[in-house]
Amino acid sequence: MIKSTSSLRGKIADAKDLLSVVRTMKAVAASSIGQYEHSVVALQDYYHAVELGLSACFKERGAMHVDPKNGDGPGKFSVSAIVFGSDQGLVGQFNDEIADYAGRALSAMPSRPSVWAVGERVHVRLTDMGIIPTGVFALPNSVKSITPLVGRILLEREERYSLDTETELFIFHNRPMSGAVYAPTKQRLLPLDAYWHRELVNIPWPTQNLPEVMDTGTATLRALLREYLFVSIFRACAESLASENASRLAAMEHSEKNIGEILEELNGSYHRLRQRDIDEELFDVVSGFEALSMEDE
Repeated sequence: MIKSTSSLRGKIADAKDLLSVVRTMKAVAASSIGQYEHSVVALQDYYHAVELGLSACFKERGAMHVDPKNGDGPGKFSVSAIVFGSDQGLVGQFNDEIADYAGRALSAMPSRPSVWAVGERVHVRLTDMGIIPTGVFALPNSVKSITPLVGRILLEREERYSLDTETELFIFHNRPMSGAVYAPTKQRLLPLDAYWHRELVNIPWPTQNLPEVMDTGTATLRALLREYLFVSIFRACAESLASENASRLAAMEHSEKNIGEILEELNGSYHRLRQRDIDEELFDVVSGFEALSMEDE
């Protein structure tokens, strides 16, 4: 009996330690969601400024790229894609969902895509599906670390393709929804099609004086296109990280509930065993007292 109660005390202590770890991870996930979501909101003004600059350039000289639907048919454009996943576990079906979503979309494309995976776990998941990524990048652990990551992604891509190359660039990532819910999404960044071009041209300039584009627009346009790619990939990464932490938060809340139920059950078992132990000790005392009383009589 002593061994049983001692074993239960050990299990209760282990469960309490695990509950403390889960609560810490829950607090970290909740805090991380806030910083990544705030970075996405803060990015809106900068993204709008880039759109205004592109609008001014396009009004003066037109788009650099054409819509692949207006090209010479399937296969004219090579395809590249960036898939954002996670480096860490305890995120439920986060990597499976985005990998399956990206896999279905990429397999339907006419040419074999070049894929870059962001996150070790989604890299493994894509490889298991038969999609061998061209490269893999480690995910940042803070908002400040997103900028160097995006810089490396753009540098890696520019070594293979230039802005003038007729390629399609897609981004696949999980986007946070209401609460702890997220949904996989796809964004097509390149080439800059006619619809995207018309949308930018129709953006009204905020003042009465239209800007003058320097260097006949070429150098300025290229710089703005790089900023457009940068801010788009940055936002996708931040949204993916917010979704990852939302998924981890939900998993930790579920774990906290389960551990709480296990602790309640262990404490109940411990108290029952302890009470039985006390009852047996009292019974021994009473039995000994009665035996002594009978001897005295």
